[in-house]
Amino acid sequence: MDRMDETMVAEKKATKKTAKKAEEKRTLEELFGELETVTAELEAQELPLEEAFLKYRRGMELLKECNAAVDIVEKELQILEEA
Repeated sequence: MDRMDETMVAEKKATKKTAKKAEEKRTLEELFGELETVTAELEAQELPLEEAFLKYRRGMELLKECNAAVDIVEKELQILEEA
């Protein structure tokens, strides 16, 4: 197995591990922190296309989680303001 294959396998394992962790409730700070890490990795490295695609996909998953978490907070704030 060459370096690219090893990297892809490691990335897939990390994605599965992260997805499992996502099942647990994570703070908005944790989500944004991981999203920032993924973004920095994509910007800083010349990655093989497949690896870049995996990181991009993970970033999009995180972005959806962040948006959902922000939506929940906004709804909670609306309820508090109406009370």
